[in-house]
Amino acid sequence: MSQNAVELKNVRYVYPDGLIALDDVNLEITKGEKVAIIGPNGAGKSTLLMNIAGIIKPSQGEINIFGTALNDKNIYEIRRKVGLTFQNPDDQLFCSTVFEDVAFGPTNQGLTEDEVTSRTKEALRHVGLEGYENRQPHHLSEGEKKKVAIATVLSMHPRVLIIDEPTANLDPKSREELIELINNLSREQEFTLIVATHDVEAVSQISDRIFILNKGRVVAEGPVREVFSQLNLLREARLQPPTIFQLFNRLAEKGFAAPKNMPLTIDEALDEIQRLRLKK
Repeated sequence: MSQNAVELKNVRYVYPDGLIALDDVNLEITKGEKVAIIGPNGAGKSTLLMNIAGIIKPSQGEINIFGTALNDKNIYEIRRKVGLTFQNPDDQLFCSTVFEDVAFGPTNQGLTEDEVTSRTKEALRHVGLEGYENRQPHHLSEGEKKKVAIATVLSMHPRVLIIDEPTANLDPKSREELIELINNLSREQEFTLIVATHDVEAVSQISDRIFILNKGRVVAEGPVREVFSQLNLLREARLQPPTIFQLFNRLAEKGFAAPKNMPLTIDEALDEIQRLRLKK
């Protein structure tokens, strides 16, 4: 049986004003898995990510990272294993140069200057920003800032990479590049990937499994196609499946033969159309 990278047991989080952000959350994420957490605004996605990363502590319940309980005694050990990038990269980039931002984590891990420099350059190479070391972060495009934010986490060699709303506020080309980057990193490096997003079109491209969070509770989980097939549940959570999925579902309602597996992406739709042409 594969070891769980992340496990939450009966986790509850209540903000000081009494708002219940997470309510009896139970979930397991296997080592090396790629999962997406989706849900409407206010569902508790960002709060869940911050609990997993050890930035805030649950009001109740237990969080285990690779079998180790997250608590005050080992919080720094856990933070070495789990890296989180925020939805707004400006919340993560606060130094005067890109190099200083990416080097900040390894420096605070007590590494030697040579090791810090090596990790910083390696992280920037992984996100395609070699030569950006002396650039000022606030002069970068939104897509470049998001890549630097990911590099600040990669430089600490995390075993779990968490990304909050990676495609938010990006133009179509930058969005495409970031999805490709996430997929490349996932293939090249042995980390567990957790992504929280509203972008259902990207979910099938970057994850194998979905958790739907609604009003602080996990209301569904499973393989991407299986979860997106639960249309009533999606409606209750104020979500919709990807546009391609909706198109083929509408075609089926109009009497066209429904595919065995509803396409989630353009490439899958093209494959299905080609299959239908060959059957004629």
